[in-house]
Amino acid sequence: MTDLVLVRHGETIWHAENRYTGRSDIPLTPRGHEQAEQLAAWAKRARPDALWVSPLLRARDTARPVAEAIGLEPREDPRLREIDFGRGEGLTTAEMREAFPGRLAAFHSDPSGHHLPDGERPADAVERGLACLREINRRHPDGRVLVVGHSTLNRLLLCRLTGVPLSEYRRLFPLMRNCAITEVRFQGADRAALLQFNTPAEAFADFPAPAVGPEEETP
Repeated sequence: MTDLVLVRHGETIWHAENRYTGRSDIPLTPRGHEQAEQLAAWAKRARPDALWVSPLLRARDTARPVAEAIGLEPREDPRLREIDFGRGEGLTTAEMREAFPGRLAAFHSDPSGHHLPDGERPADAVERGLACLREINRRHPDGRVLVVGHSTLNRLLLCRLTGVPLSEYRRLFPLMRNCAITEVRFQGADRAALLQFNTPAEAFADFPAPAVGPEEETP
């Protein structure tokens, strides 16, 4: 079983206005770089066995201090890129409400069944992301792997791995903090146990995380 630490990149310049950031290559803010340094401090204590990264700039810039801190070469994989928000890319919710109010209402009702216009289907994004996690599991059996990626894809993957309908990702996981630690134990057959969620990297003191005994594992 592989423990996967799913991390959202650091804060970007679109964060303050809460603009939908999918495929756009948006840089980190100074605060985002500070968050990346905090993640690097976490990594020095946790000592992950490998580092996988989305190819988008904000993820690569987040992973860079981690790689330098622990001497790992980041492995970029396009399957970890953020979901494409189509016509919603770069817009705020208020701007989308003006541009396509009906489609936005449908998205809020069921974000998986009614994705934003011209955007990527969440089910398709999950399949590519899950294929990457399967490969990580094969390459690093019984290891601990840090995966620096994106909020929406990570939340969708958490739903799929824990058996929750994809339509629930916004309700069940409304927020994934920048550079916070979310860890799952990949158990094969596309299942995982959720070990921790959304814990600030700077809050940790003891590593590794407590092991889950066989009697505690989810069936």
